[in-house]
Amino acid sequence: MFTTVSVQLPHPVLLQLIAHLEKHGGPQDLSAAMLAAVELWLCEQQCPHPGQPPLHGYQWKSLFLPEGTRLRSWSYGEHNYAEVVGDQIIHNGRAVSPNQFARSFAHSNRNAWSDLSVRRPGDKKWTVASRLRREFAAEQRRAELAAAPLAVAAVAPAAALPPAPASEPSELPAPRRVEAGPEWSLPERRKYRFRMEDIAY
Repeated sequence: MFTTVSVQLPHPVLLQLIAHLEKHGGPQDLSAAMLAAVELWLCEQQCPHPGQPPLHGYQWKSLFLPEGTRLRSWSYGEHNYAEVVGDQIIHNGRAVSPNQFARSFAHSNRNAWSDLSVRRPGDKKWTVASRLRREFAAEQRRAELAAAPLAVAAVAPAAALPPAPASEPSELPAPRRVEAGPEWSLPERRKYRFRMEDIAY
């Protein structure tokens, strides 16, 4: 008998999966769809396609740096470089983290996101790492917004939604009294926001 465990899945990814199943068909059971996806991923990791090298790189928080990416820092008037080799960032023959690389010349605490520039394979220019992270976050938000309407439709089809209540005609307010009463001929005492008798002298 197989035992099952619960794993965390981000809500936007789950919504994208539901939208994909609705659009392209496939098993409607989410557990079966996720199991098939994991099995396919494991197969690709163990048996890569012939002639296609496996994808290597360094995962820096939300930013993925593919193999061949170069990193550059500026300290004391000169540039220092590191490169992603395999799954590590290599500088002077040893593996370092982005923070270690940023601090290795400054001898002080540095923010690697704002201190390091990145040039991935295929990039024509250097880009500050914090800008790449913002661009990636913006792409993720656009993908989530694009998948949200489809996912809502997949979770709650229009047939399952309760009918909208019929709008009842709103009652018109009673008309204002416009006839003059006996008090209309009295002189107005409150010409200002306060009464004259409330002023303390």
